[in-house]
Amino acid sequence: MRGPASDLPLTFVDASIVVRDVTILDGITLTITSGPPTILIGPNGSGKTTLLRAAMGLMPLSYGRITWAGRDGDTPPKSAIMFQRPTMLRRSAAANVRYALAAADIPRAHRHERAAELLALVGLLDLGGRPARHLSGGEQQRLALARALARDPTVLLLDEPTASLDPYSTKAIEDIVRAVSARGVKVMMSTHDIGQAKRLAGDVVLLHRGRLIENTPATEFFAKPRTEEARRFIAGELLV
Repeated sequence: MRGPASDLPLTFVDASIVVRDVTILDGITLTITSGPPTILIGPNGSGKTTLLRAAMGLMPLSYGRITWAGRDGDTPPKSAIMFQRPTMLRRSAAANVRYALAAADIPRAHRHERAAELLALVGLLDLGGRPARHLSGGEQQRLALARALARDPTVLLLDEPTASLDPYSTKAIEDIVRAVSARGVKVMMSTHDIGQAKRLAGDVVLLHRGRLIENTPATEFFAKPRTEEARRFIAGELLV
């Protein structure tokens, strides 16, 4: 696993995305630095997924810019993203990870050992021979995490990785996030779960209707939110 992330800071400067006259991101200016997980929160449609995809170069900006460590251009090779509903390849769990290792240009001689290490990290070593599509939903999410970690990333972006999972599977994913973060990988993760944000966040980014509402340390955000939108969201009220 990597040391402190060398591709940071990740900086958004007036980042905007407009699709068919609909503004999805609205002038986001934000800097992501190394340290504990940065948690993106906000109601559905607030722009969380779009912000993560834009960071990885998967959605072009209409206006503004995104830089990694002060550099414009391609997304760094030592960054990875895990989507909310990852697709499992029609092969075993271990073969899914080995495929990801091959895509990351890991030499063939090292793939078997490295796949075992990653499966152990996510608690799936005993299920390595099972067809990936026969795993439970929570197990598939952990396998997707192992595949993302095959790139040995310095920065890991996670798009609501525990959506629709049961409490046991949610805890398993959160434990992996903590373990990865403790090894120096910067995690930037979206969630709509306030409790999860409290458990994981070093800092919190609140989005609403594509706008940045707050970006503060987690303890400050939950104890003394600065905006009315933040107070209402923490209280479980609907943001309109």
